[in-house]
Amino acid sequence: MASVDSTGSSVSGRLRSGDLLHAGLAVALLLGVWSVGGLEVSTGKVSSIEAMNGSTVLLPCTYSSCIGIRNLYFNWHYNDNGTMLKLCEAVIPIEGVEPRVSVYHERVEFVGSSKSNNISILLWNITFEDNGEYICFARNPKEKNRNHSAIFTLIVVDQMKEVDNTLTVIIVSVLGGVIGLVIIVMVIKALVVHFLLKDDEKNKECLVSSSGNDNTENGLSGAKADNKGTPKA
Repeated sequence: MASVDSTGSSVSGRLRSGDLLHAGLAVALLLGVWSVGGLEVSTGKVSSIEAMNGSTVLLPCTYSSCIGIRNLYFNWHYNDNGTMLKLCEAVIPIEGVEPRVSVYHERVEFVGSSKSNNISILLWNITFEDNGEYICFARNPKEKNRNHSAIFTLIVVDQMKEVDNTLTVIIVSVLGGVIGLVIIVMVIKALVVHFLLKDDEKNKECLVSSSGNDNTENGLSGAKADNKGTPKA
């Protein structure tokens, strides 16, 4: 009986270790899939913008999730020297359903659409006080409340800086001159080769015609000499 118990316990131990290994692999796979397809929000390739005082600017933000959304919550905040001021918020029930957005700022307008995963806003008539960071935040309950945020920086200026294109103009001019010079050289080379070929053909024709004339004259003179040299009967 003792040997049976020992064998049974060892087999049971191996089964438990195998189950734990399989469970660990399953959890790892689930975590990998969840991390790959997890919720993300983005403000695009450019995370800041300069805008003139008094203008209207777009604060862009989009969300993505490979496994989809359900009751996606999102909001926008403005970082006022460490104090987070909520600008708007809403819940998107499912994909394709437009949210009912609550706006808490008189110059903010929601311009996004759930059909394009867009949760962007407009900020009207900006002032220097609007200068700073704007945070786009989203949370997806379908992914165990996974959340993500992105920061967009607004820089308010008196006037837009003029871009100095002098260097660009110089580079383009030099490149254009070099290309033009190469084209001219190629055209001249082609013309020279063309005329040289024509001269060679003319020279060949002259040589052929002159050699033909020489042969004819030699033949005739030979014939006359033969006729003169024939003795009369």
